[in-house]
Amino acid sequence: MFQHSKDVESVPAGEVLFAEGETGDIMFAVVEGQVELTHRGAVIEKIGPGGIVGEMALIDAAPRSATATTATETRLVRVDHDHFIYLVQEHPTFALQVMTVMAERLRKANH
Repeated sequence: MFQHSKDVESVPAGEVLFAEGETGDIMFAVVEGQVELTHRGAVIEKIGPGGIVGEMALIDAAPRSATATTATETRLVRVDHDHFIYLVQEHPTFALQVMTVMAERLRKANH
């Protein structure tokens, strides 16, 4: 969905997209590269092309539960609340994809 977006930006390796405990209002869609999610310093997941990070910040106002750092040079799209709502309204399958990601991460966290 984001592959041909006009809003794709390049981010160098090692850039912190957001930190655990911060307030968030944006999520990121990974177009190319890899983002590492860490919780209390431990890598919990690596997100590659087609993946999303930070989606919970657009659902609730709780602090970020993990830190997201680019592991490689990464091309990504920032999605703010208004863009998120637009995507959910215009592409209902997008909402299902986000829910699937959240469910998978919850299941992993419970193991």
